[in-house]
Amino acid sequence: MSTFGALNTAYRGLTAAQQGMNVAGQNIANAATEGYTRQRVDQSSVAAPARGLFSGEALQAGQGVSVNAIARLGSSFLDAGVRSAGAQAGYASVRSAALQGIEGVLQEPGDNSISTALQGFWSAWQGAANQPDKSGPKGLLLNAANSVTDKISSAYKALDSQWSSVRGQAQDAVTAVNAAAAQVASYNTTIRSTLAAGGSANELIDARAKLTDQIAGLAGGTVREQPDGTVDVLISGNALVTGGSVRTLRLAGATAMTNAATDAPRVEWTNPSGTAALDGGELAGALSVLAPADKGGAIAQAAASYNSFASDLARIVNEVHRGGQLPDDTSDNPGGHDFFTVGPAGSEALGIKGPADIAGIALRLPGKGALDTGIADKLSQLGTGADSPDKIWSGIVTGIGVQSRGAQQHESLTNAAQASALTGRASQTSVSLDEENVSLLTNQHAYQAAARVMTAVDEALDVLINRTGLVGR
Repeated sequence: MSTFGALNTAYRGLTAAQQGMNVAGQNIANAATEGYTRQRVDQSSVAAPARGLFSGEALQAGQGVSVNAIARLGSSFLDAGVRSAGAQAGYASVRSAALQGIEGVLQEPGDNSISTALQGFWSAWQGAANQPDKSGPKGLLLNAANSVTDKISSAYKALDSQWSSVRGQAQDAVTAVNAAAAQVASYNTTIRSTLAAGGSANELIDARAKLTDQIAGLAGGTVREQPDGTVDVLISGNALVTGGSVRTLRLAGATAMTNAATDAPRVEWTNPSGTAALDGGELAGALSVLAPADKGGAIAQAAASYNSFASDLARIVNEVHRGGQLPDDTSDNPGGHDFFTVGPAGSEALGIKGPADIAGIALRLPGKGALDTGIADKLSQLGTGADSPDKIWSGIVTGIGVQSRGAQQHESLTNAAQASALTGRASQTSVSLDEENVSLLTNQHAYQAAARVMTAVDEALDVLINRTGLVGR
């Protein structure tokens, strides 16, 4: 190696050490930056010049060090695990939140619950039976009946409102997926051109990775890396992003719960059109609770339970009440009067109503005296039977509670899996300040060593050029 070659070797060492210190400083500065992946200088030795087979030249040392790239220490395997866990956690969280919302509508147990209103309703019948000749207890009975019907219809309306809210969240998720996909395509274009020009795109890749994680959490999906630095984002095998192009999604189907049975909400591709199958994410969770009752939609099933309960309550009470005689009924064949009326099929909970006034309340059996309370006594005992409305309602509450508890447990498990996946990736990609300080010191010493080599070569050159061959000195 010539002396000037040694000077160049030392210079290469200086620049490599300087680059190492720069990267260590970059890592330290971004230690708390979300989504940042630590970087390392990728170095290799520069080989010695090639020599001829029969040249007889002596073996030579290499030419120093070369900085090949700034490597991003990410792992596609760990990234895929985080995206998969995020998709499952997103699905479970939406279902759990929806079922907890349904459970909140029940308000069981509590003073404003239907079970409490039913107890008051049966007690009001007994109160009316104790004073059949008084209008006050009958008025209290009407209030108790209205309390039951109001709670049933209000709860149904709350479920309808919750259904609309979840659909709105699903629409927001679709919009977010389309926006994130457009950004990923934009990053793909920039990253491809940057890498082709020989630049470093590590920070751009970090930003793109955050977007792909977001897409996975919203709609599931997988990521496929390409040799040119771009990624394809796939949803159930269909491309959402390919290079710089995007295929967008839209939310189709019913906008009201009453229409969901014939036009269930669904996610579709816009161009070309077609139903988009989802393999996880918040969108899949939302669609699962928005589905019709016969397809397992939790909200529609709960609404159907309220309709069924309203029908059962009206049927059980009316079967007894029809055998009674109204106060003002003087016909030869009294009876046959319903206490409750319900709405048409599919909206029984919204249409259930009691009598308009106390004239519609039958306390006595036909042909009995004005103070007879045979019907009222029977009705006051309806809450204790094996097939009573109370038992039916208790079964509905228990079923929803079990379903909600299962969803919460699933959410806890998926959250734990997601946390584990994030921790595993962080162990690979996050910045260790201790490690970076060691790297910084190592590169500082390497820089000082290269500088001393350069000083030694400079002094040797000075002697050779300025002092060698001078006579008389």
